[in-house]
Amino acid sequence: MERCPWSEVDDLYIEYHDREWGVPVHDDKKWFEFLILEGAQAGLNWHTVLKKRESYREAFAGFVPRVVADFGSGEVEELFKNAGIIRNRRKIESAINNAKRFLEIEAEFGAFDTYIWGFVGNRPIVNKWESLSEIPPLTEKSAEISRSLKQRGFTFVGPTIVYALMQATGLVNDHLVHCFRYTEVWD
Repeated sequence: MERCPWSEVDDLYIEYHDREWGVPVHDDKKWFEFLILEGAQAGLNWHTVLKKRESYREAFAGFVPRVVADFGSGEVEELFKNAGIIRNRRKIESAINNAKRFLEIEAEFGAFDTYIWGFVGNRPIVNKWESLSEIPPLTEKSAEISRSLKQRGFTFVGPTIVYALMQATGLVNDHLVHCFRYTEVWD
C-alpha cells in the first residue's frame, strides 16, 4: 500500500494519514478542534501537535467552543502551566478568542461548516500532485479564507496555517495521486 511519504514517520502519523487527513469535515466541533490545533502548530511541526492532541482535548473542554469561549484569566494561567499542551500564552489566548469568533460565525451562518465550505463551492478542491515538492505551502484560496477569518477577528490563521487546515479537513485533497487514500477521501 503506497502512502504519502510524509506520513511514514511513525504509527501515530500513519494512523492520522490513513484515517483522518484529507477526509471532508462537516462537524462544527471537529472544525473547532482543527482550528485550535492548527493555530498551536504555528512555528512547530504537526507531529508535535498530534502527540499532544489528547492533552489538548482535555485542556480545551473536549473542543466545545461555547465552553472555551467562557475561559477567563484563571483558565489561561492553568493552561499556561499545562505541560501536555504547547505553553504559549498568545496561542492559548488565541484559542479562547477564536472560540468567541467561531460562535459568531455559527450564529450568522447557522454552522461554521456552512461558512467554511462556501469558500470552495461546497466541494473539495482535488489536486493531482505526484510529489511532495509540488504541494504549495499556501494558495490564493487559503489567503482568501485567511483574510476573511482575520477580518472576523480570528488570530493565528495566516494563509499557511489555513492551507494546513484545508488539507487536514478535506477542503483540499492533497494526497499524492499514487497514495491509496487519494480516491478514498473524495470518492
